[in-house]
Amino acid sequence: MQLSEIKLIYHKELSELYPKEEIDSFFFRSIEFYLKLERFILVMQPNYTLSKSEERPLFETLTRLVKEEPLQYIFKEATFMDLSFEVNEHTLIPRPETEELVQWIIDDCSMKFNQDVKVLDIGTGSGCIAIALAANLRKLNVHAIDISQKALSIAIKNSDRNKVNISFEKADILDRNLSMNMQFDIIVSNPPYVRESEKDDMLNNVKNHEPNTALFVPDNDSLLFYKAIAYFSKKHLKNGGNLYLEINQYLGKETQLIFEQENFENISLKKDIFGNDRMLKCCKNI
Repeated sequence: MQLSEIKLIYHKELSELYPKEEIDSFFFRSIEFYLKLERFILVMQPNYTLSKSEERPLFETLTRLVKEEPLQYIFKEATFMDLSFEVNEHTLIPRPETEELVQWIIDDCSMKFNQDVKVLDIGTGSGCIAIALAANLRKLNVHAIDISQKALSIAIKNSDRNKVNISFEKADILDRNLSMNMQFDIIVSNPPYVRESEKDDMLNNVKNHEPNTALFVPDNDSLLFYKAIAYFSKKHLKNGGNLYLEINQYLGKETQLIFEQENFENISLKKDIFGNDRMLKCCKNI
């Protein structure tokens, strides 16, 4: 079958689910992933023809896309900060907004700290934040925790994949008795923050496939993870240390108030590339 025909089939099968530009992206990313073909192949060779064996993975992928499964889970691979990560249904798919959080830390730290600086990533998931920090700031001593052993298994694979050394530990930040035998210069987290009432506004490929426990929080206690992080950080963040958080865009002021009440200082909200309140930084008072 000609490659151009398969492209038309992608559009026919997916047109009711996704916009044209996204379907184009699915198709071209698939031929690059499976066949190592550049997206301009149809311009250069409009009659390019595939064998049956070459067609098979493209149609298998299409079947899963029709079920609104994320392409990253189909490929078992995602890119974050120009690094490659394995992902599956036990880990969130890394997002551009989280790259901005990591870049904020890198910009603050790249000229400031030495190899004795300790960093903790709370709720590491695929390990993307911890690994990106370790890869970009090689002198950091990076630690990461998560409640899910299955997610930690993926994170460990990803640290090996990206050739960085990170200490991983299974732990629940909501456990008020959680204690670690060290203090940190930096604590960072992208915790669950999407309220259950916001679920209907989300795409099916997110809410039906990505791990709900890493996404959603109850409406009546939507900031529970930030309260827990504040409590933990009062004990385990060094005086003068910085805390960096990804937050719910609708709850910026409410999240800020939690840390004001716990006497954190220099609290600032930062908008993402879409103009939404997405990040918070604060400092533990000395």
